[in-house]
Amino acid sequence: MTEQLGTQFPQFYLTVPAPCPYLKGHLERKVFTQLQGSLAIPLNDALTHAGFRRSQNIAYKPACESCEACISVRIVVDEFQSSRSLRKITRQNRDIEARVIPPLITEEQFSILRGYLDERHTGGGMSDMTVLDYAAMVEDSAVNTFLIEYRQMPAGVEESAALDFAEKELIAVALTDRLGDGLSMVYSFFDSSQADRSLGTFMVLDHVERSLQEDLSYVYLGYWVAGCSKMDYKTRFKPIEALCAQGWEPLDK
Repeated sequence: MTEQLGTQFPQFYLTVPAPCPYLKGHLERKVFTQLQGSLAIPLNDALTHAGFRRSQNIAYKPACESCEACISVRIVVDEFQSSRSLRKITRQNRDIEARVIPPLITEEQFSILRGYLDERHTGGGMSDMTVLDYAAMVEDSAVNTFLIEYRQMPAGVEESAALDFAEKELIAVALTDRLGDGLSMVYSFFDSSQADRSLGTFMVLDHVERSLQEDLSYVYLGYWVAGCSKMDYKTRFKPIEALCAQGWEPLDK
């Protein structure tokens, strides 16, 4: 059930309280609106700047009554300074080839996603995701979105072998929105058997590089939650800005 917050376009709604997926013992509420029609793209841009996230054709933002732990963060691309540990991650993944593709799903992608969810997000909100759910997440969109596939040579095949991109082994996928001033990482996942590659971090670094090449200013990473260890990696990318009451300001973490 929801409560309608407004009657003019866009109309915003408020969810009923539900258990918070980030902080144990907390309840969360979200304010949300639909992204549809000719205004979907500019509305998605404006709402992302205001701290909203996108899921299919819904833009949402936490609206909890007694908690403000979820903070929107973004990397300032032209000021980004790669640390020694981040450069190491880039080097160890230099054998990976990445390519932008249309937002259309494959069985190969879903196989990687299911393994990722079973290994890292058991019992989470997406743990029972089906291939139809995945198709809706990727393909049901009225905004400028795309997939990036990350592939490597299969084991036992020499790097010099002449394989097409699709013949290489898929190890990671990112669903990304292209905004007027940056790239927004909607969702990403990877082959959990290759956790030692730090593929989640590598995909963020790849988005920083792509933003630089496209003369975009930011990479939007969604929410950072103080006290949630799963979100700590986002503060590795400096400088990073957080959306505060006064607007976007440097996050000193």
